[in-house]
Amino acid sequence: MLVIDTSFPSKDFNERNGEAVRQLILHYTAAPFGSSLRTLTRDGVSAHYLLPDPDEPSYRAAGYEELRVFRLVNEDQRAWHAGVSQWGGRDNLNSRAIGIEIVNLARDDGGVFTFPAYAEEQIEVLIALVRDILGRYPQIGPSDILGHSDVAYWRKSDPGPRLPWQRLHEAGIGAWFDESTRAMYQRRFCLGLPPEVEVERAFQRYGYKPAQNRWAFEQRTRAFQMHFRARDYGGFLDAQTCAILYALNEKYRCL
Repeated sequence: MLVIDTSFPSKDFNERNGEAVRQLILHYTAAPFGSSLRTLTRDGVSAHYLLPDPDEPSYRAAGYEELRVFRLVNEDQRAWHAGVSQWGGRDNLNSRAIGIEIVNLARDDGGVFTFPAYAEEQIEVLIALVRDILGRYPQIGPSDILGHSDVAYWRKSDPGPRLPWQRLHEAGIGAWFDESTRAMYQRRFCLGLPPEVEVERAFQRYGYKPAQNRWAFEQRTRAFQMHFRARDYGGFLDAQTCAILYALNEKYRCL
């Protein structure tokens, strides 16, 4: 059951200035519920929704029994969650996106990341929330439901590799590749990867920002892998990663 709580409105938002909503961006907070709520309502950043972890101590300490979703900014307003970002050749995504922050205590210890699993109830409520949003914004296509790391791969890792993107897709949320198409491309690419200039075009065709150097190329590959091949997200471009990318383009970018 989806329970929306509007008791903590954020002061940090502005107008969309006529921009239609086109993307939905998922984040993790990397902080407990209590501090996440303070940050998203008082500290110059915000999101439309905050989804707590039902087992996280500060949520229980706040007196909540059931898992509820906190709407901090109305959907017709521009929340400040994506920052410097780009998708499909366009930046300023805050003007066109709805942002959902999910409480998860991911940690970055000097470049060594720890990504805890999401609670089962969180995923169930996330599915209900996104379905509810998509009912109002049918123009948000599968390949426009994204992680923060997809649209800002050079600086962000959220929502991390533990978000079950394939399960979301099976629930009607977001993009996923067809396995048979992936296998066909992988057989081909095991004989040799496409030239890097072609892979660059394929990433851009799907929506990712161009990579200006080797480091950016690896960070973008890492972000893509966290989304579509979470078991191995080292940023190394291999036959399977290329196959997934080409399969996604064939499915969603055929026009």
